Amino acid sequence: MAATVPRTRDTRDPTPNLFEALAAPAAAPRRSPRPHDSEEKEAVKKRPSPGQAVRAPRRPAQRRAKPARAVTAETLAAKQRDISVSEFFAKNRHLLGFDNKRKALLTTVKEAVDNSLDACEETHILPELHIAIDQLAEERFRVTVRDNGPGIVKGQIPNIFGKLLYGSKFHRLKMARGQQGIGISAAGMYGMLTTGKSVHVTSRTSPKKEAHHFHIQIDTTKNRPQVIHDVTVEVPWERGTEVAIELVASYMKGRQSVDEYVEQTAIANPHASITYRPPPTGGTAVSAVREFPRASDELPAETSEIKPHPHGIELGVLMKMLKEVKGVKLAGFLRREFCRVSASGAVAICDKANLSPKAAPNAIGTHDVEKLYDAMQSVKFMAPPTDCLAPIGVRNLLAGLLKEVKAEFFTATTRNPAVYRGNPFLIEVALAYGGALQGSAGVSPAIQGRVGVSPAGSPPARVLRFANRVPLLYQQSGCAAFKSVLDVDWRNYGLSQPGGGLPSGPLVIMVHMASVWVPFTSESKEAIADYDEIRKEMKLALQECGRKLVTYIRRRRRQKMEAQRRDIFGRYIPDVAEALANITGQSQERLVRDLRAIARRRTARADVVLDENGKPLVAPVSAKVPVGPVSDRSDVAAGPRTGPPVAAAVSPAEPDDLTADDSTIIVPENETVDVPDDLFGDNGNANGPRRKRRRRKR
Repeated sequence: MAATVPRTRDTRDPTPNLFEALAAPAAAPRRSPRPHDSEEKEAVKKRPSPGQAVRAPRRPAQRRAKPARAVTAETLAAKQRDISVSEFFAKNRHLLGFDNKRKALLTTVKEAVDNSLDACEETHILPELHIAIDQLAEERFRVTVRDNGPGIVKGQIPNIFGKLLYGSKFHRLKMARGQQGIGISAAGMYGMLTTGKSVHVTSRTSPKKEAHHFHIQIDTTKNRPQVIHDVTVEVPWERGTEVAIELVASYMKGRQSVDEYVEQTAIANPHASITYRPPPTGGTAVSAVREFPRASDELPAETSEIKPHPHGIELGVLMKMLKEVKGVKLAGFLRREFCRVSASGAVAICDKANLSPKAAPNAIGTHDVEKLYDAMQSVKFMAPPTDCLAPIGVRNLLAGLLKEVKAEFFTATTRNPAVYRGNPFLIEVALAYGGALQGSAGVSPAIQGRVGVSPAGSPPARVLRFANRVPLLYQQSGCAAFKSVLDVDWRNYGLSQPGGGLPSGPLVIMVHMASVWVPFTSESKEAIADYDEIRKEMKLALQECGRKLVTYIRRRRRQKMEAQRRDIFGRYIPDVAEALANITGQSQERLVRDLRAIARRRTARADVVLDENGKPLVAPVSAKVPVGPVSDRSDVAAGPRTGPPVAAAVSPAEPDDLTADDSTIIVPENETVDVPDDLFGDNGNANGPRRKRRRRKR
């Protein structure tokens, strides 16, 4: 028998507690069954008796959740795979300059033009470029660039245009526009991703050989080219390469456009002839072709490849070089793989690192490599050679600006080579002032103060930035060239500088950096990184050009003042001559002639005319002074003479930076009509306006 559990008496108080009564839900009142309600009668019949057990209602069956599959290291390892470099840049194309449609069009033209100019210069060919942009739809364009370079052999065409990080410039220290081997293949990849079209390439290496025509696409998963079409064609040109890329883009004129890029390319490359046909705008069917003729027949100086400098090497690169070298001792390795390291210098490095000069390089341990690296940084060496650089040159800088900028004063300078992180670099700066840069009014700003300032309403100066002859149009505020312009106090050079920003006035500033390895801030090569050595050289070059600019501004201001003085003298010469004639009885005409000669001789500075190099033209001393009636005052009018200049040029005490070298050009026909300053006002004082003295309170 089953054991029975004895019942225990509940000793608790059956009366509910006050708090329990308040917390318990109120019971619903029981409703008595009504006999006329059939449903309720059936429910009453189905009620269990007092001794019958009550069955709980069946709940719907719930599906059991499957247990989560455990993630193990093997599961994660199965998902990992190699990432192709082209696949990475296809998803991050903004890193290469394809972050918007307008910029994508500019980047495509830029990469094709850079490759064409590099190919022509390396083979000593004066470049002739043909650039055409055809609009196929509202946001679809075809960019075609053709050059007269050496061409590309057939076997290399697919890899150059269909494989990222493929080129000949990455592993050498030599000045060139391209560096990484990404640009033109990335442009073709962007066109393929946005339009699905292949890159069309036609190249010919000799008039005696046929031209090869390719249709190329990029396999982004494996970073290798896919040749869709390969035929030989007939072309009207003897040699060169033509590339056509169809892409989704947008075309706009103005700043940061393809038009501005082509103009600045013509300035920095005066030896190149460029023909540019933009897409039609404004409802026209055909656009006008723009010609940028060659301003110089002189090619840039040929550059040579150099070895890395000991002060510019990094520890990881040094370890890699030591492991790969074979058949040479440590001292020989240092002499062969680095520039400016002599036999005595190699021994000094080994002695400082406590290593034997005859040690095997690939047998040196990690700790000894660190000591070797520290010794290389501590030993002094000569700066790296500069024959790897090809600067534009002062005369070519001026020729390029003269071709595109209609100003009245030009000056340029080239600094001596310097070094940053062991890499040689060189800075060039050019300025263009006045002329058509004055604006729509056509009147130059009034020169005031100590050396003159431009009015507050003048627009800021325009800064043109270049790196290895390539224009930089984006990220201006983050570029070292722009920051160096802000570092200069332009108020000392005749211009205002409101808020410490760009100088105001009719001025164009061109800054160019030439180096074997330009430190760009990103892969898109849009701005120069801010290194102290680079910024210092840029500032010094800007200050050197600024001194020549302020010399020119001062000279023009003195000429205006002398012309105004002559005008004041001329107003009173007839009255003074008449009074003297009445007193002395001499001829009034003779007195007028003598007084005019004195006035012209004392204000001869107003008649000085400068040649294109900034040097004053001097006429014979025996220049005759015209004699006329008293009422004739045409020869004493304000302003410089239009006839030959008289013999009174620059005062010997005046500093003459304009005639020191051939780095200055003055275009007289571009000079604007200046408004003379008030001779007797505060603005005429060379020391600037006088400050009011404060009276001391007693």
